Amino acid sequence: MDDPNARLVATLLEARQRHCFPPDVRKAAPEFVAQVLGLLFPHFAERLECNAAAVRRDVTAVEASLQRIQGLLAPHYPVTDAGMSSRFMAKLPDLYEWLQQDARAIFEADPAARSVDEVVLTYPGFYAIAIFRVANALHRLNFPLLPRLLTEYAHQRTGVDIHPGATIGRRFVIDHGTGLVVGETTVIGDNVKLYQGVTLGALMVEKALADKKRHPTIEDDVVVYANATILGGGTVVGRGSIIAGNAWLTQSVPAQSVVTRRSEVRARHGDEGLDVLDYQI
Repeated sequence: MDDPNARLVATLLEARQRHCFPPDVRKAAPEFVAQVLGLLFPHFAERLECNAAAVRRDVTAVEASLQRIQGLLAPHYPVTDAGMSSRFMAKLPDLYEWLQQDARAIFEADPAARSVDEVVLTYPGFYAIAIFRVANALHRLNFPLLPRLLTEYAHQRTGVDIHPGATIGRRFVIDHGTGLVVGETTVIGDNVKLYQGVTLGALMVEKALADKKRHPTIEDDVVVYANATILGGGTVVGRGSIIAGNAWLTQSVPAQSVVTRRSEVRARHGDEGLDVLDYQI
């Protein structure tokens, strides 16, 4: 008797053999970042022992986890640097310092925050930034796949979608954060504040542009308010500028600019549309 599912079984078997990623890889990403954040911040630690031996043990455990993930990925990405895990560990002191500055900047920017500890423990913006900085360090070391798994995990947890290839400076503030998108080739300077729903995206989405700068540059001390959209690899928001909520920007603006969307009420005439690009710069 013919098996009615024979074709389906054959197709899926071929697919599994061709894309046979171990199930542990996806699970390993959140476990790894939890270990790293627990190492850097007691707030995230499952258990806390305040002595040098315990810290050394936790450092060793993080490096061993990274080596294990590298081993899981080796069949698919065989040409990787054997010393990658130790080079990542060497980056952790600087990464910790940057995250401390991020947490302090969020605290100073938000009147609702009562302490830096509160920011670290409860703010989804800080959590997303922390995972991004871990993922970005791995991305710069050319560690395969894991950086994307980490930032997608942060996306699921916080609603903040930051590509691990983005370049983000010190004292970065994300307020609320839900719906925020930062593309791969975005460059963000120091002391930048982004609110929920902001998109730093590309004007054109074409595979041929994969190695080109597709996303905007946001210079130091810029504030971008909720639901603003800034697009294009050649778009530069000059230092100290303010981009108002719901603004749509596809051209560069000089330093110390204020970009607002004109709010006006007028009678509609028939099917007349509204110009969605009607802004004051």
